[in-house]
Amino acid sequence: MNLTPANFEGLTVVVTGAGQGIGLATAEALLAVGATVVAVDVSSEGVTALAGRYEAVVPLAGDVTDARLIDALDQLFDARGLTLNVLINNAGIARGKSALDTSDEEFSAYFDVNVLGLFRLSRWAVGRMRQTGGGAIVNTASIFAEIGAQNSSGYSASKAAVAGLTRQMATDYGPEGIRVNAVAPGLIETPLTAERIRTETWRRAIMIDQCPLRRVGKPEDIARAIRFLASDEASFISGQVLAVDGGWAMGRYPRPEA
Repeated sequence: MNLTPANFEGLTVVVTGAGQGIGLATAEALLAVGATVVAVDVSSEGVTALAGRYEAVVPLAGDVTDARLIDALDQLFDARGLTLNVLINNAGIARGKSALDTSDEEFSAYFDVNVLGLFRLSRWAVGRMRQTGGGAIVNTASIFAEIGAQNSSGYSASKAAVAGLTRQMATDYGPEGIRVNAVAPGLIETPLTAERIRTETWRRAIMIDQCPLRRVGKPEDIARAIRFLASDEASFISGQVLAVDGGWAMGRYPRPEA
C-alpha cells in the first residue's frame, strides 16, 4: 500500500485558460508539485509572465475555438519531445442573458468555447494518451450545470454539456487507462467576477450569505481540487463532477436574523 502524496515530477500537463484566475492558480498548483506545464491562453500576456516566473512553464498563445490550436500543440510536443500526461480544460466564457434575450449567435458562442473547444482538445489528448498507457483529463464545469444561474442560459446549458461529455468520455476511455473528471465551481472570486461580487448585493446575499461556509471561493480552492483529480491519489475516480462550492448547491442556508 502506497499512501505517499502524489507528485507530478516528470509529468507534462496542458492547462488552458492559464493566464489568469482558476487556470493560473491551477498551473501554479501543478508547478508546486513538479509538473511541466504547457500554459495555453488566448492572450499571451499572462502565460508569458508565468513563464518568466517558472522555468517549467511552456507558454502557448492560442484560442480554444481555433482548430489550428491542435496543430500548434502537436508541433510543440513533438519539437520538445514531450509526453502528454494530463489535460486541464479550463478555458471558458461566463455571464450571459436570459433565453429570451439571447441570440442564436450568442448561444453558439458559449458552446464554441465551453464545449467544442474542450471536445477538440480532449479528443487530441485521448489520441496521445492511449499511445502511452493512459492519463487524466479534468474539465471545468459549473455548479450552474445542475442549478440554473439567473440570466445565464448559454452558460448553464454549455456547462451541463461539459458535465455530460465528462461522464461519456470516462466511459469510453477508462478501459485504456484514461480518467476523465470535472470540477463544478460555485462563486469564485477571479478578475472576471471580483467587481460583480463587490457591487451586486443580491449576488452576495444569494451566493455567500446562503452558503454554508459563508464565503466566496478562491481560485486556489478550485486549483487544489483539480490537482487532486489529476493525480494518482484519484486513481480510482472517473466520470465524476466534483462540486467545489462551499456547500451552496446542496441547500441554501440564510443567516438567522438577529
